[in-house]
Amino acid sequence: MPDHRIATFARAIGFGLLATAAAQAQTKWNLPAAYAPTNFHTENLVEFAKDVSKATGGKLEITVHANASLFKAPEIKRATATGQTQMGEVLMSLHENEDPVFGVDVVPFLATSFADAKKLWIAAKPATEKKLASQGLMLLFTVPWPPQGIYANKELNSVEDMKGLKWRAYNVGTSRIGEMVGAQSVTLQASDLPAALATGVVNSYMSSGATGYDTKTWESISHFYDVQAWIPKNVTFVNKAAFDALDKPTQDAILASAKVAEERGWKIAEEKTNWYLKELAAKGMKTPAPSAALTEGFKKIGAQLTTDWLKRAGAAGEEIVAAYRK
Repeated sequence: MPDHRIATFARAIGFGLLATAAAQAQTKWNLPAAYAPTNFHTENLVEFAKDVSKATGGKLEITVHANASLFKAPEIKRATATGQTQMGEVLMSLHENEDPVFGVDVVPFLATSFADAKKLWIAAKPATEKKLASQGLMLLFTVPWPPQGIYANKELNSVEDMKGLKWRAYNVGTSRIGEMVGAQSVTLQASDLPAALATGVVNSYMSSGATGYDTKTWESISHFYDVQAWIPKNVTFVNKAAFDALDKPTQDAILASAKVAEERGWKIAEEKTNWYLKELAAKGMKTPAPSAALTEGFKKIGAQLTTDWLKRAGAAGEEIVAAYRK
């Protein structure tokens, strides 16, 4: 074989070996999420994954699995902690039964503006990180939902009008609300809600304008009351052992991308709040201002639920609330 052909052949082998090494060096992770691909939380996760890929030169590729397609919402945190997946995103309050700190952002009327929700999160973040760390998880970022209101297929002038409704519950707080107003609670996660609405399994629930829009609730339910009860948050976390196994530049890329994702997510949530409400109205849903009686009824329920939460949370809960109110 002529020398120049040998050199060309050697270069080809070299490039092939480099390509093989690059392919082997690439790490692929999964990130299960509970909400629809068009939900702004999911879209933010996809942007986060793109940012990580770009920052690592494709060395770490993260695939977002939307709409509870990889794991159901209540399973995502455990799946991440046990290494079945490397990352996950969940509604924090889904796990209030494990530790009351996970339910601080759904204490009714404690924080009802985005500014207050951010302040509450700053107060609760150290305890939340500590609890997650004890479960083998590392918090990456949090993103809020718009304020929570009431969906119902009838006019609600007071909480007494909610008696007998088929009420969708998804955490401790919503279950207790159903119990206190005399509704029939049905536990459902977001991915199951459209079918439950369409078949009449539920005819009322509490959530944000985002959920109403994503599930096309106007096809089954007539009214939305923006009582602004609380501003819940989704948390995105990583399996700590998986994170520790990465090299320092990749870890730094994840943390930097997470910071950007949190800032972007809070901004989008606030911007889209009014947009969602306008869309619900445009689709034919009635969105009257809550009556004084309905508002007062929910504030009484909120006061009771706050007392209940503080009892469960004990000194840690009192410390969080004190720091928030300082």
